[in-house]
Amino acid sequence: MVVSRRGASAKAPRTQFEYELESKIIVGDCIAEMEKLPPKSVDLVFADPPYNLQLKGALKRPDESEVDAVDDDWDKFASFAAYDNFTRAWLLAARRIMKPSATLWVIGSYHNIFRVGTIMQDLGFWVLNDIVWRKSNPMPNFRGRRFTNAHETMIWAARDENAKGYTFNYDALKAANEDVQARSDWLIPLCTGDERLKGKDGKKVHPTQKPEQLLARVLLSSSKPGDLVVDPFNGTGTTGAVAKRLRRNYIGIERDRTYADAARARIDAIEPLPDDTLKPFVTARDAPRVAFSELIERGMISPGARLVDSKQRHGALVRADGAIMLGDKVGSIHRIGAMAQGSEACNGWTFWHVETSKGLRLIDELRAEIRSMMIV
Repeated sequence: MVVSRRGASAKAPRTQFEYELESKIIVGDCIAEMEKLPPKSVDLVFADPPYNLQLKGALKRPDESEVDAVDDDWDKFASFAAYDNFTRAWLLAARRIMKPSATLWVIGSYHNIFRVGTIMQDLGFWVLNDIVWRKSNPMPNFRGRRFTNAHETMIWAARDENAKGYTFNYDALKAANEDVQARSDWLIPLCTGDERLKGKDGKKVHPTQKPEQLLARVLLSSSKPGDLVVDPFNGTGTTGAVAKRLRRNYIGIERDRTYADAARARIDAIEPLPDDTLKPFVTARDAPRVAFSELIERGMISPGARLVDSKQRHGALVRADGAIMLGDKVGSIHRIGAMAQGSEACNGWTFWHVETSKGLRLIDELRAEIRSMMIV
């Protein structure tokens, strides 16, 4: 399987959508509405389906106050078979609209995630990871008969076993994690405070609103600006709010008009982040090649200039042809840098400096300026 570990190459043209579509929320049944979308048109699906919690009676705290648990009709199914049929139907609808390179995220609890995962594999989805969302502030187990349920599970899957080129922004995630690979256990608090949507009565608009931090990590890890993201269980629009902020296109489907209205108002208030904060993460492997001679051609370094190391112990003369000279030895910035140090190899870009009006400047900084003009 070929994985796009860093997203689109900086040298590649930006992907263009085959049709124009503004981000929106659709009120209706998710299966029926997904069937109206063009096949193979979506880059990412995030699904937060009903968990089928099977609550038996009211849930109370030790002081006898009632817990605001999920007892809505949308989370009730007549049987496991009915839930499985529903799951199979919406997964098939989602798979139809996914591009061959698209991926799917599904979140659930111990009540449903194992059933969902089995059906996903039966339908041909290829599981890439299971992510444990570990809640830093979980609700305690009030009855004291079980462990505190402190996590939920997300399954991240490709469309099929042979899927190629799915987006995984590996290097950006690693850089954000202090140059350590991002792990599959995410410690993120529940949605609380100002982020939690509440009605005029002060009560929560939706009982299972997900934190934006969770969706931000999902979208930043497996999508790019301009991608089309679909959430078939829109709820109060957390996915849409994050998608708009991160400049992803978005379709949310929600059958409850109250939730849909709250989501629209929420998303309308979101301001997208500046483009510069969302530029593709470019590694040295992906960056456009810039030859040292280009610095001379662009007038950033003049022939006859002197290159030195950071401590100015070694000096080399810049030639008009882009080579540099140390004594009677002529060669590339790398070869001459290695020779100056008596070593076998040297990265000349990070070894040589040039004198400027602002003092010594690493020539790699000049190369970065050229690259920034090449990457759009």
